[in-house]
Amino acid sequence: MLQEKIQQYTKEIERFVPQSHEDVEAFRLRFLVAKGIVRNLFEEFKEVSADQKRILGKVLNEFKQAAEQKYQTLQEQFASTIQTSKKKAETDLTLPGEGFVFGSRHPLSLVRKEIVEIFKKLGFTVAEGPEIEDDWHNFTALNFPPEHPARDMQDTFFIKKQEGNDIALRTHTSSVQVRMMENGKPPFRAIMPGRVYRNEAISARAHCFFHQVEGLYVDEGVSFADLKQTLYHFVQELFGEDTKVRFRPSYFPFTEPSAEMDISCTICKGKGCAMCKETGWVEILGCGMVDPNVLENCGIDSTTYSGFAFGMGIERITNLKYEIRDLRLFSENDVRFLSQFEGELI
Repeated sequence: MLQEKIQQYTKEIERFVPQSHEDVEAFRLRFLVAKGIVRNLFEEFKEVSADQKRILGKVLNEFKQAAEQKYQTLQEQFASTIQTSKKKAETDLTLPGEGFVFGSRHPLSLVRKEIVEIFKKLGFTVAEGPEIEDDWHNFTALNFPPEHPARDMQDTFFIKKQEGNDIALRTHTSSVQVRMMENGKPPFRAIMPGRVYRNEAISARAHCFFHQVEGLYVDEGVSFADLKQTLYHFVQELFGEDTKVRFRPSYFPFTEPSAEMDISCTICKGKGCAMCKETGWVEILGCGMVDPNVLENCGIDSTTYSGFAFGMGIERITNLKYEIRDLRLFSENDVRFLSQFEGELI
């Protein structure tokens, strides 16, 4: 009878204890597939009388649910066991552990450090100052006349405009030189690295903020020859002894005489390329003898003391050293770019 078969198979399901995932699959094939026991019992159910259907219908449905629930439970149980076994099999405790991934310094930091180390060997100390400056330290003390273009909004980020003493983001680290000369006595021999700001359009060759290293040497008897020899030594140390140097007359409000210094292009070796605009030369810094007015503004007797100053952009030096043609890469935090410097010591 159908009822006796259901009771027999129910007991079989309750007693079933699989030993492996294959046993669970055999259970499914025996009870739950299209030609399995559950389906066969429903086929027999169609042949019983109407009175028996009212009694056996509920019993048969409960049996089907019990078989499906048993299979679901066993499947979850063995799936967890298989995953755990798989993880154990994949874990080889005899293998060496994974090493730590070390970061690296930013290329600008690497070049700044190298520049600082070169000048330290020449007896220069490192001085720093605020990035927000007043008009006196950023312009007036450095001999900028009131009508100078650098005071215009197109070049400077002004924070507060007030008559006689504007507040702005510093446009150069020369303001640190002013503070040093105001608060000390000669001789001075220092470099001033730091970030500066200019209100300029951002492009491959210009940015609204960049980094400078400026230098100042003030003492008795300092001459332009001292300036040239110092910078010759710097270039040979940084770019190599074969690097050529030339000076061109220029103008800066805070130095007189003034010059711009070019080096032979390190990318094309002087043959001409996009970096040097096909000239074979690249300008890397401005320099000159400190204007006597600047010395006097800082309380230094210009009849006794003289000095030279220079300033360079770290981005320009880094462009040449690592052959980077777009300085926007320095501030975009692109890991693909920065990871190229992971070989450098940190």
